[in-house]
Amino acid sequence: MADRFVYHCTLRWSDLDAYGHVNNARFLTLYEEARVALMFVGARAQGVDSFAEGVVIRRHEIDYLRPVDYALDRATEDAAPTVRIELWVEQLRAASFVVGYEMFDGDLLISRARSILVPFDLTRQVPRRVSGAERAFLLGYASDGGVPA
Repeated sequence: MADRFVYHCTLRWSDLDAYGHVNNARFLTLYEEARVALMFVGARAQGVDSFAEGVVIRRHEIDYLRPVDYALDRATEDAAPTVRIELWVEQLRAASFVVGYEMFDGDLLISRARSILVPFDLTRQVPRRVSGAERAFLLGYASDGGVPA
């Protein structure tokens, strides 16, 4: 497997539900933060700015494996608790790609997810193909299976 993109996401008090766990709907927000960091910060650092021109989500899948507490014992006076999200590209096609995720609370795997993304021309409001630069960037995070060479 190629390198995974690793993102440490700060939990917010507003992420919690009435039971003191991170609300299941907020998992999408945490995964979104990691995905945005990959496509807008990570890609831009490698000279790929075109994801900012538009990418839409076709589908999300999430498996919740364990609840996540805010865990005040992990907070410091300088930082709130965090979760670690690892991302990789499971599949890369001409006009879409699949991002896989795993979320960890310390070393404990707490969730897995997948998103199907489609590059999108926001001006014309139509899907577009993955550009050559985008493809090269995404291949750096490609898993061994499912991604053509």
